[in-house]
Parts: sequence; C-alpha cells; structure tokens
Amino acid sequence: MKYDVILIRYGELALKGRNRDIFEETLMRSVKAVLTPFEKAKVHRSYGRMYVELNGEDAAGIIERLQRVFGIISISPTKRVASTEEAIKQGALDLIRSIKPAPATFRVVTRRVDKRFPKPSMDVSRMIGTHILRNVPGIKVDLHNPDAVVQIEIRNEGTFLSSETMPGAGGLPVGASGKVMLLLSGGIDSPVAGWMMMKRGVTLEAIHFHSYPFTSERSLQKVRDLAQKLAVWGGTIRLHVVPFTEIQTAIRDRCPQDYLITIMRRFMMRIAERIARENGALALATGESLGQVASQTLESMNTITHVVNIPILRPLISMDKVEIMDLARKIDTYELSILPYEDCCTIFTPKNPVTRPKPEQASRFERRLDVEELVNRAVEQTEVEEITTKPREAGAELF
Repeated sequence: MKYDVILIRYGELALKGRNRDIFEETLMRSVKAVLTPFEKAKVHRSYGRMYVELNGEDAAGIIERLQRVFGIISISPTKRVASTEEAIKQGALDLIRSIKPAPATFRVVTRRVDKRFPKPSMDVSRMIGTHILRNVPGIKVDLHNPDAVVQIEIRNEGTFLSSETMPGAGGLPVGASGKVMLLLSGGIDSPVAGWMMMKRGVTLEAIHFHSYPFTSERSLQKVRDLAQKLAVWGGTIRLHVVPFTEIQTAIRDRCPQDYLITIMRRFMMRIAERIARENGALALATGESLGQVASQTLESMNTITHVVNIPILRPLISMDKVEIMDLARKIDTYELSILPYEDCCTIFTPKNPVTRPKPEQASRFERRLDVEELVNRAVEQTEVEEITTKPREAGAELF
C-alpha cells in the first residue's frame, strides 16, 4: 500500500496540562527542522497527534529522521480514508492485501477519537474483521499473537489505517527544558550524558578543555566528531573550546601530585560556570558515575563542586560501565570515544590520586595559584564553534 501520511504519537507531552501547547509547539519545531530536506512534506498537529503529509516524499527517509526526534514515542505510516463505513472497509482490505508475505492471521484494533462516528470502537473492529474474513481466503483471526495488526484511528480529520508502528526516541522535545552546558571530553561517558540530557528536553551546548600541545589536534577533532553525533539528535551544538594548558602546567608545578586531578577539575567547574552563565545555561552536565574513578567518589565530587553555585546534573551517576558502553554503542558514539587520542584529563594523571579530598585542603593548595586570573584568561581565550548535523551512518541503531 502506498502510504500518504506519517502519524506521530507522543507520550509524556499528553500529561503536561495547561503547558501542553508549549511542549507540542516545541516538538513541532523539532519535526519541521529535521524534515527540511523534504520540501513537499507538510507537518500539522491535532489534539494528541501530529501528522506529516508526504505529498510524494519518501516515507522511509522521513521515518528514519523522525526516530531521532526526542518527544516522539512512536510513528506509523498510514493511509488516510474518509470516515465512512465503506471507505474504512475498503481501506482495511487494501491494507491487509498489501502486506508481504501475506499474513495467515490478523487482528483489528480501533481507536475512535471522533465520537461523531456512529459505531463504538469494538463494533468497528468486529465489522472490519468480518469484512476481511469474507474477502481474504484462508486468513484467520488471532487476538493474541497475530501475523498482522490492522490499526484504525477514527479522528476528526479523517480515519487513519496502518499495520506498522515504529518506536520513537521518547523523552521530551529538545528546547522544552532550558539550556545545559555539557563538559564534553573525548571519552565514552560524557557524550552519553549529553544524549540523556537532550532526551529530557534540554538545549545542549558543550565545553571542552584542550591542552595543546599536550593533546593533539586529532584529540580536538574527535571531540568535534562526538559533538556532531549528538547534533544528529538535538540540532546544532555550540562547542566552547577552552585553552587549558597554562592552568594544567601551573597546577602540576605548584600543587601536590595527589591533588592534581581534584584541583584541575575545580578549575574546570569554575570556568564552565562562567561560560554557562554568559550563555544562558542554567546547569552543568557531566558524565560522572559514582565510584568509577578517583575523582568520582562522593568526597571528590563534593570537593570539586564546592567552588561553584550552579546545579550539576549527572545522568549517569548510578550506571555501571557496561550499561554506559551499551548506550554509547546504540547512539553511535562508542567507536569514536575509544580512539586512542588523549584528552586533558588523562595526560597528567598521578599514580595515586587522592580519593577522599577535603575542600579546605584543596583551597589551601590553590592559594599557591592566581585562581581568578587563570580563570579569566581561560574564559577570554575560549573559542566557539558551531557543530552541525550530518547524515547518520548506515547501520547505526535507533530507538
């Protein structure tokens, strides 16, 4: 069957009460943005649903893009027919006959939103099921494990018939929850954290600490590529590249080795907070997982964040490494993350970093440094890049 409309369903948005329109408009903008290359496709919404009128555009290509839009719970390619008994019967019959290979069993599921239609949902399902049984030789009804499901939605704007439902990315539409600044390294964890934050509706900007010449241009390019992977899901990402060599060298030369990582990350937090506030971000996000490394004990996180007054979001905090790696593979960042280009967090790692640092001890060591001047220079010298989307590579998994 040649489909003419893609039906979009969204889950959490239906629970937003008086703010529902705002969330739906945000989702509408996201859908229109990803479908820009499909000039003939038209997007509109009705209560509880959104529709893409194909107008001859490629349904598969549009569905693939829609599956990367947060806020969508499922997608169905549909055929729209008039809301009359005869039109629905004929449409359902055409649909079941178009399924290849031909199903041996089927069931009909009806949702009647338009209460002006004279028959209730169960009666419609029985009517259509009977019509199919009479006109398709050998086919049988199976309510529990059918080969095919004929889905019927009777709505004010028409009746929609489908036999396929594809999962969406879920969550909330990007832009619905404010802006967050992600501390993006070249590792496995932080891109996954960024993806999880976008799934909760945030507009994401990223900040990366680059220690040239200790870290190479290839290391920075890896971070750009990771940001590009995230941009596929959330649109253009602004990447703030902070020169960090001067700060790391000063810490190495003047502070105890066991506190090197702690003080370095305290500087990162100070700089990230400044850049976040200058760019309207309401929180920082990190890829920290409790207990994974020395800087991610409760004592370390407390000491590191002691120097800032901005919310720190840690979406991976209770996940183990295997779970994080699995998610990295699904969002297609894992292979990039394991490329052997060091970032600033690994080049000066001491042999025995302190695992239970104290804020007052870190502050005492930092008195050997001109903290304010170092932070100011790093912020002033930060460069910003616009990371745009690119087509997803074949074979990457979708949700």
